Amino acid sequence: MADGPWNWCIAGRADPDRVMGALAGALERQVHGMVAGADLLCDVYHVGGDFPTMVDIYLTPAGVVEETIAGAVAVRLGAAVLLPDDTLNPSRYVLCEPDGTIRAVHVDERETDDGTERRHVRACTGHDPACAAPAGCDRSRWKPDPTPERPAAA
Repeated sequence: MADGPWNWCIAGRADPDRVMGALAGALERQVHGMVAGADLLCDVYHVGGDFPTMVDIYLTPAGVVEETIAGAVAVRLGAAVLLPDDTLNPSRYVLCEPDGTIRAVHVDERETDDGTERRHVRACTGHDPACAAPAGCDRSRWKPDPTPERPAAA
């Protein structure tokens, strides 16, 4: 049984073979391009913006935590990976950084003829206007980062 699909964006322009290699290493299994009959499919393509490498992963393995795998891919590539979070807030994502840090962020999106561009990544602090959306950031398991103006709850 499979979960997914997973839809990620990678900072910088990454080669599809390198992305699939990093994903294969993180999952410890073969990853294929869009090949009929393969058990794990990966489509890598490019758009504009700060996260121009788009990665769509199909037939993902059940029981694997997406953020953990995205974090491992970020470390292997040396590039940040952006993936949707668990809210319905369209500007909120989880950012997996090359140093292994995983945190909630907000991103500005713009639709173009080539696809959605994502720019201006900023930490989710609870003060961003995007945090006021009905699908509030405080409802996520990825809580807003504390700031000097808004310390973490005791």
